[in-house]
Amino acid sequence: MSESARPPARRGPLPRSRGAAAASAVAAVALALPVVLPGPQVSVYVLLLISAIVVTGLSMLMGFAGQVSLGQAAFTMIGAYTAALTAIHGVPTWAGLLLAPAAAGAAAALVGVPLLRLRGHQLAFATLAVQLILLSVVGRQEWAGGDIGLQGVPRLTVAGYEFADDAAYAYLALAALGGTVLVARNIVRSRPGRGLRALATSEVAAASAGVPVALYKQAVFALSAAFAGLAGGVYAYYIGYVAPGSFPVLLSFEYVVMAVVGGAGTIRGALAGAAAVTLLLQVLNDVGTREGMPASAPAVLSYAVYGLLLVLVVLFVPKGLVPTAADRWRRRAPGRRGAEAEAEPEPAPVT
Repeated sequence: MSESARPPARRGPLPRSRGAAAASAVAAVALALPVVLPGPQVSVYVLLLISAIVVTGLSMLMGFAGQVSLGQAAFTMIGAYTAALTAIHGVPTWAGLLLAPAAAGAAAALVGVPLLRLRGHQLAFATLAVQLILLSVVGRQEWAGGDIGLQGVPRLTVAGYEFADDAAYAYLALAALGGTVLVARNIVRSRPGRGLRALATSEVAAASAGVPVALYKQAVFALSAAFAGLAGGVYAYYIGYVAPGSFPVLLSFEYVVMAVVGGAGTIRGALAGAAAVTLLLQVLNDVGTREGMPASAPAVLSYAVYGLLLVLVVLFVPKGLVPTAADRWRRRAPGRRGAEAEAEPEPAPVT
């Protein structure tokens, strides 16, 4: 039989349908959780979704652009303060929610000009320094409430509807997460997304192939910060209070651990990592606040578990939980290279 007469190879509609069915099932569960969870657990769910928004951007930054940020909570803080300050000064809360990611993205674009000349651990420490400086400056500003922070932040109101309970904010955070995931997926599947993966592998090779390295690094850094700013805006309206103590350095480490555990460079990994680490933290907080435990127990346990998780992931699942599970699935079913292979391209190593 000639090549022209040979029937085309099938591309595995079954894995595609399974992937769509799995995504639909996850979406259905996510939509049902605010209704079926007990009241206190809905609050945990909202915080989980807020973390997932930040980690989605951080996963793109680390896995596709090859840049590591230890100060991502600084941009969450910028978004939260933007939303809180605008609302307190009479700006409609829905406008404050839109301004939150814009302010965080603009701040990242500004500080990224000098910072993105650095790479690897130098960039990581520089972003950490940015957060430390921001915490120090904001804590001394009277207009920002100083160390006490801003209290009585109004509830979010959109078209006359006030988000007044945990379930409403759960759906708001879920919608915000859905938007960030959609934007991230479209970017990583686009031509700039291929340029980002080339950039993470080798900046020299990417530049020789025509990739505008400086522009792409700046763009993904600002985009990841905008995602963090959006999460900060939702957080400010949900909690009704923002202060420098709400955004400690430990929070930035938490975001990095979530991205690495789930799988940096994969959107599903960001979601899985945020869920796993948030639930683990709830267990640790429960243990650390029991009678007889010292006041510092929750923080000490968190730092210890973060370090242990990073060591275990680097040793046994260096790609993260989701990419490792997907690789094992493909090895067990070598003919099925459907949705898992095509939905998210292989992330480049973080350097």
